[in-house]
Amino acid sequence: EPTEPALRRLSHSLLERYQKDTRPVRDWRTTTTVAIDLMVYAILSVDEKNQVLTTYIWYRQHWTDEFLRWDPTRFDNLTQISLPAESIWVPDILINEFVDVGRSPHVPYVYVSHHGEVQNLKPIQVMTACSLDIYNFPFDVQNCSLTFTSWLHHIRDINLSLWRQPELVKFDRSVFMNQGEWELLYVLSHFQEFSVKSSDSYAEMKFYVVIRRRPLFYTVSLLLPSIFLMVMDIVGFYLPPNSGERVSFKITLLLGYSVFLIIATHLAGTPTGTYFVVCMALLVISLTETILIVRLVHKQDLQPHVPEWVKRLLLERATVLLCIRDGKKFSQSRTQSLDISGQGENNDSTAKLNHYGCEDPRDREVAGGTMPALAAAGPVEGS
Repeated sequence: EPTEPALRRLSHSLLERYQKDTRPVRDWRTTTTVAIDLMVYAILSVDEKNQVLTTYIWYRQHWTDEFLRWDPTRFDNLTQISLPAESIWVPDILINEFVDVGRSPHVPYVYVSHHGEVQNLKPIQVMTACSLDIYNFPFDVQNCSLTFTSWLHHIRDINLSLWRQPELVKFDRSVFMNQGEWELLYVLSHFQEFSVKSSDSYAEMKFYVVIRRRPLFYTVSLLLPSIFLMVMDIVGFYLPPNSGERVSFKITLLLGYSVFLIIATHLAGTPTGTYFVVCMALLVISLTETILIVRLVHKQDLQPHVPEWVKRLLLERATVLLCIRDGKKFSQSRTQSLDISGQGENNDSTAKLNHYGCEDPRDREVAGGTMPALAAAGPVEGS
């Protein structure tokens, strides 16, 4: 009669009286230590609007099951076997930042060695909450945490540890797909204990996934057009202030930049960063400065002339009442100034007539003998 295969005999021997509902220790005081390892395979998406990071990781667990041990010599020197994960005890290790169930493939088996060491290896698509900061977009660096902890068991029942050395975990990019928008810098690990409302402590293992955006695409499609618009705004200062095109040119730039920001937000899928907000503010300040300069240039044209009665009231009557100066002398000086200005106007008019080839009527009077008569009458008055 042929003997039963060693794998079947071993599986039947291990699971025949196995109780998967209790922690696999013979002494309840013994703590089950679960070693955790993590390798980032890909960064699937970074949703800045909803603050969600979607990653694909390779996750490994390792613990000791005292009821899954055997003598290899009794089972054809078999030292390792794969068993259904639903048939044995599995620690309730969860990720605190979970926000949605990912599309992770189901791995139904775990590896068990003859010393009772269980290895649970599975890929997981993780959708976790992360505080994403786009202040330096598109040169931003994001730091998102993945916190593994037992949801129910205290640290005296289930403790956590790191499977590999922290230095090996930090710079491990052996399986990372490095062709996407995001670049994996490093993965930090940290163990800590925490308690809720002074109750028993829990163990948790934190992995900090630090990623950096590749800015080349956004530099060409967003930053360079923005820089060109700002250069055109600076060139606009060379337009003369008294021309009406200067204000309209600035307004056109501001409207064009607003449309550009809408397109940029739709293209990047993220709100605009600090750089674009500062550029918009500078355009608004430039437009305000242009309006003020045009206002100052045309200020004299916009001011109404002072009425004559106001001039007389303030320059003649008010000076006498306030004892500032003699009103008569001020009137005489004002009259003299008006005469001087009148002579200046006459000289200007004479120059204009000569320029256009016309003869001054006063020259005609001199030619007709009027001036000699006045000259003859001069000595009579002198005598």
